[in-house]
Amino acid sequence: MKQIYEELLKNVPDYKTFLTFDEMEASSRALAEKYPASTELFEIGRTRDGNILSCLKIGNGSHTALMFGCPHPNEPIGTMMLEYFTEQLAKDEVLQKELDYTWYIVKVWDIDGLKLNEKWLKGPYTLYNYSRNFFRPAGHQQVDWTFPIDYKELHFHDTIPESEAMMGLIDKIRPEFIYSLHNAGFGGVYWYLSRQTPEIYEEMREATRKQGIPMHLGEPEAPYCVEWAPAVYQALDIKSDYDYMEKYGNVDMKEAMIYGTCSAAYAKEVCDAFTLLTEEPYFYDKRITDMSESDILRKDAVLEKLKANEESNRFIKSVLEPTRQYLDSRNPFLMALDAFSEDSSGDATKKMVAENPEYQKKATVAEKFDNLLVSKFYKLLSYGMLIRAHELELEKMKDNEEVNPEKREALLKAVETAEKAHKELADYLEEKIDYEVVPIKKLVSIQLECGIIMAEYLKGTC
Repeated sequence: MKQIYEELLKNVPDYKTFLTFDEMEASSRALAEKYPASTELFEIGRTRDGNILSCLKIGNGSHTALMFGCPHPNEPIGTMMLEYFTEQLAKDEVLQKELDYTWYIVKVWDIDGLKLNEKWLKGPYTLYNYSRNFFRPAGHQQVDWTFPIDYKELHFHDTIPESEAMMGLIDKIRPEFIYSLHNAGFGGVYWYLSRQTPEIYEEMREATRKQGIPMHLGEPEAPYCVEWAPAVYQALDIKSDYDYMEKYGNVDMKEAMIYGTCSAAYAKEVCDAFTLLTEEPYFYDKRITDMSESDILRKDAVLEKLKANEESNRFIKSVLEPTRQYLDSRNPFLMALDAFSEDSSGDATKKMVAENPEYQKKATVAEKFDNLLVSKFYKLLSYGMLIRAHELELEKMKDNEEVNPEKREALLKAVETAEKAHKELADYLEEKIDYEVVPIKKLVSIQLECGIIMAEYLKGTC
């Protein structure tokens, strides 16, 4: 790697906490004011709650790149990478010329959602605190999954304002390279790519090794993921999801698929853009890299996970049933819970693991850990949102000075029930998972280095 990039990576700050949206917006305004010759800040749209979606334009290279943080609002690692990179880029004309890109950077795409995650951004970074203050929207409310598409029986055109704003930006700038900055809660590092780039896989792996962070070698994020190399996958899009459900599911496809496609698929159609995702974990347990055989078949591990998910979903529905009449249909936590507890892919996965010979083998320790413990961590997040769905209605009652003893009692009882289940599961996971919190600096460094590696590679192939 060139010396100028080595220096850039060496100087990543040792961030201790994440920034809020307001802190990042203030930083972007100050950057544009301080470096007007290289940097411009402009509005690309508004969020559903009326927040301004801002984009930084930095440099004037011969190639065009688009980067955005928080495509999911519980994933702020990328915002910190962008916070550092934008400052270094704006002030360093030599770095701008060496990279030779015009950069368009949206630090926070899902602003409204990030605001609902702010209570955990400053720590402490524990499974309990993260999950207790967590928010992730339902699929049809996610900024990166409401791009329009017509595919077989799927016809989605209910695009939300944030997606419309990004569509407009993509249409205008026609980027060659898109860096979509995601991260996971648990596991190791893995990548999604628009097309295979085997020449640089080892460079990306080395970026993780330098930081002492392993690759994710457990179950893929979705059963239809196409693995091109260890921890390297073909980019996901709605067509893959649709085809999987169509093949293995016993569902009405018009009912099962109620969201759109993603920015990567849209930009590929518009201008043949290449999209990279570098997924990283907040929390790490060494079992995620253990490829030795466990004591259970991979099929049985998956089925045990599905059984636990079904039990959790029944619990969530039982808590919501007596209080649904009191919950606003626009309550974001309720919409998310309804989406996540009505997963129609369970039967399809059961059929797939029964037919696919890869699942008749012994699970690796990593796959067992992923299925039996990491999956419970993700249900813990739903339990946190179950509490918050009812707390939100109690807050509205207080703000509106609403007097309704029956409603208040029902909401309080639901909070108590959900809190008890959340605490029990959090305690169980704290006991069963020997995790460490990955330093933000390491995660920023990996995302930044992988982005530079890909940007340099694409300059030679475009």
